[in-house]
Amino acid sequence: MQAQFSDHEDFEFHFGVDVLAFAFVQINDPDPVLWILIYGNMAVLCVLAMFRMNFKIWIIVAACLYIVYAAILAPSAYVWFQSPDKAMLFDDLAKMQNLYIEETREFLGLIICLAVLTLHFLKSRRA
Repeated sequence: MQAQFSDHEDFEFHFGVDVLAFAFVQINDPDPVLWILIYGNMAVLCVLAMFRMNFKIWIIVAACLYIVYAAILAPSAYVWFQSPDKAMLFDDLAKMQNLYIEETREFLGLIICLAVLTLHFLKSRRA
């Protein structure tokens, strides 16, 4: 007999696996511990959400911390947004030449995490 997942559980599973992969590739990052913790936290929250276990306080605290860190990185994202060559964001050489490229990538990672935390929070309010 095959287990059936709802769309919600399917999303949580796939996003949880994705952020675990993101955490794994952070090993070579200049600040690996921070990003492994951020993505690891998201993976744990996704697994809990799969089982309909949403801890509102945990979600709110994580969101607040991610917002603060995103605000710190926002000036770099603004510099990238104003740059004429947006493709530099995907160039490995550019991140070594311009700190704002790496910080913009981190900013965008936090925005993705915040979007998922928002979905978790909204889902927890309905439960």
